[in-house]
Parts: sequence; C-alpha cells; structure tokens
Amino acid sequence: MSANLDLVRSIYADWERGDWSSATWAHPEIEYVMVDEPGSTTHRGIAAMAEAWRAFLGAWVDYRIEPEEYRALDEERVLVLVKASGRGKASGIEVSESTRGGANLFRIRDGMVVRLDAYFDRDHALADLGLER
Repeated sequence: MSANLDLVRSIYADWERGDWSSATWAHPEIEYVMVDEPGSTTHRGIAAMAEAWRAFLGAWVDYRIEPEEYRALDEERVLVLVKASGRGKASGIEVSESTRGGANLFRIRDGMVVRLDAYFDRDHALADLGLER
C-alpha cells in the first residue's frame, strides 16, 4: 500500500506546481471520470484524459490543486482530499479557501493508475465511498 501512496504523492508533487504535463503514472487505457461535473463524463486512454484536462484547465487562470489528506482505502485505492484554487477565465469567479474542496480517487494496479475519479464535491466522494469526513 505504501508504494501506491508514494505514487500518488509523486503525482501531486507535480500538480501542486501547476505541472500537468506528465502521465507516466497512467495506464495506457486509464479511465478518467469527472464524476460530479455537469454531465458527468468518462474518458478512456491517456490521450482522452489529456484532452479532458486541457479543456478543463483552459477555463481557468492559475488553477492549482493541493492535497489535504491522503487515505489508502485498500490494496488498490487511494483517496486524496483536495483544495483547489484559481480564477475562472470567463466568469472571474475565484475558487479558494472558501470552497469545500474536492477529492480524487485513484485505482492502482501493478504500479499504474488504471482509473481516476475526480470529484469537485468532497462530500459526494465520501458519500459514494461510505466514508466520513
């Protein structure tokens, strides 16, 4: 389990700096699910995940994500509770400390992330997983 935590922490080391360029951690057929985005979407494969991220990040100025808590749920899953910051390009709305926060659920097999569920609402993630805050 600690190897999975180390992998996820290394991913966030890049993301915290705003570096979204590497996907060496992702399985070639990764499932990337934006769970509670309006019209929840699933993307399969690294290219599809990258395109979804590009589209999402393109709507923001200085978007950053900061892990607040890592939870190894079992041998395959790591949940990360996160806080996001940035400003919407079109709306000018700031996402900051006042935001509840989100969560990312990583499913890892053989040292590769095979599925990543991105939640914008942390409470939604915790409820889906039957966990408490």
